[in-house]
Amino acid sequence: MNKAFVKETDQDDDDDVAQAPAIPAGSKNYMTPAGYRRIKDELLQLIDVERPEVVKVVHWAASNGDRSENGDYIYGKRRLREIDRRIRFLTKRLDLAEVVDPSVHHGSDQIYFGATVTYANQHGEENTITIVGIDEFDPLKGKVSWISPIARTITKAREGDTVTLHTPTGVEELEILEVKYPQPEG
Repeated sequence: MNKAFVKETDQDDDDDVAQAPAIPAGSKNYMTPAGYRRIKDELLQLIDVERPEVVKVVHWAASNGDRSENGDYIYGKRRLREIDRRIRFLTKRLDLAEVVDPSVHHGSDQIYFGATVTYANQHGEENTITIVGIDEFDPLKGKVSWISPIARTITKAREGDTVTLHTPTGVEELEILEVKYPQPEG
């Protein structure tokens, strides 16, 4: 088989950066302490465990001779590029990180970063969301990014307030029912 059909590219497409939400210009990458730990743990896992294992496989595969048709070598190099790309991405995100402890607002009824908010829409449907960092959001678990339209709309509102959320389908009135923050540690 001709090498032209099996040659891998060495281009560094920052796929991870394209998939992650952009941090607004001039802003910090706000994170909860738990989100910061999760990202740092992933980075250390990649650096201390995964990357060295893949390097061993690539080294072993390279010592076997012909690299053009050596699957272990080709896929190992590809995985190595993916790991290195992810390491660069996580490092950049941690460099911009501003860890914000939401427990400092414990007992407050005003909404800030880290708040868990229960609200009702005009149809009486209740929803509960937690405002978290860009790298922590998980809509299926009720975690929304601080840059999301709903988070921006309800930030600084208090329990009992009614706020107006502008959505692509129209305007929605939301009543803030409850605001909670985690207990301070220690």
